[in-house]
Amino acid sequence: MKLEGRIWKDEKTKCWVVYVPLLDISTQGRSKKQALAMIEDAIQIEAEKEALKIQAQLSREPGVFTVSANDPDSLIAFLLKRQRTCHGLSMRDVARRLASSSPTAYAQYEQGKRAPSLGKLRELLHAIDPQLEAVLKAG
Repeated sequence: MKLEGRIWKDEKTKCWVVYVPLLDISTQGRSKKQALAMIEDAIQIEAEKEALKIQAQLSREPGVFTVSANDPDSLIAFLLKRQRTCHGLSMRDVARRLASSSPTAYAQYEQGKRAPSLGKLRELLHAIDPQLEAVLKAG
């Protein structure tokens, strides 16, 4: 599984800016290569999981790059946590939106103890933000 990001050159600073919308993480570098290395580091630091190794690479599509991980389940767990915190929700809030009486079931996904199916991931993301849609893309 890969997450999509955007890369562009800021004309004012002359730096390359990289942004991963689903993780709400951005950084910059003096070159495209440096900017991609910086986003890898930023995600690894924010995920607070030493064993998680992130790889960012340019896409064939202009202005787009992808982020992948040696442990996709941990990347998904981090994605869920980032989305929840960016939306100002507690685990209990998300559990309530899932019509669950206990936040423990949701927490297992966020902690990487359980890996969600695509349908479950859609349900979890919808509970965090009903406007959020996952888009599958080939190639």
